[in-house]
Amino acid sequence: MTDQDPARPERKTPEPDAAETETETETDAEDGTAGEARPPSVWHQLRHGRRDRLAAALIGVLTLLLGFAFAVQVRSNDGGDDYDRAREEDLVSILDDVNSREDRLRQQISEQRTALEQLTDTDSQSAAALAEAQQRATELGILNGSLAAQGQGLTMTLTDPAGEITPAILLNAVQELRGAGAETMQVDDVRIGVSSAVTGTAGALSIDGQAVTAPYVFVVIGEPQVLATAMDIPGGVSATVRREGGDVRIVQSDQVVVDALRPLDEPQYADPDGN
Repeated sequence: MTDQDPARPERKTPEPDAAETETETETDAEDGTAGEARPPSVWHQLRHGRRDRLAAALIGVLTLLLGFAFAVQVRSNDGGDDYDRAREEDLVSILDDVNSREDRLRQQISEQRTALEQLTDTDSQSAAALAEAQQRATELGILNGSLAAQGQGLTMTLTDPAGEITPAILLNAVQELRGAGAETMQVDDVRIGVSSAVTGTAGALSIDGQAVTAPYVFVVIGEPQVLATAMDIPGGVSATVRREGGDVRIVQSDQVVVDALRPLDEPQYADPDGN
């Protein structure tokens, strides 16, 4: 048995480094020489679980944001795309149509308000109807000779020194004046009506049974110039009277008065309609 040298230290086998051991383990795992792989640690599982949940949350938030932005864009496009893509002529046409509809509505509103005022204002309706009836009665009274009248017109005097003016000449003068627009007239003191008749003989004339004598004075309401022109046409009243030895004098005026009144005829067979 050999004795150890007490002065020589004991040699120790060096322990392998942890990194080298891990590297060798991984290498053995890759080469298939280290056996089965170790299961992941709890820390490793927790770290990977948190990372997955965070990624899922981020993906959800991004999805919501993208969906909201898409919805806003679609709504904006739906509201304005039609007008954005329209031509200028189409926009003008649309504006004109809107303005026309507005004008029609305003007109309808105005008409409805007027109708409502007329329906609710009974007194005004009655007064308007009464005024219209009075106006109509006045016009009819002037035309049939039962009312006096005044207005622009002329005064025409027919002289007959030889007594040669016949009923036909006097009646022709009345008809020519009516044809020229005379509204009403009188000869001497006799009011001319729609049924007036001139009778008698030359130099002894009667109108509606009333005697008239020369000079025959016509007072006529109507357009003065038109009436005077009708009397002076070639072959007309003035020419005929002068051919018989008489003369015609015409004075136009802005104001003449027809005050001779014609009595109304009493109807023999006609009665007012009760309806």
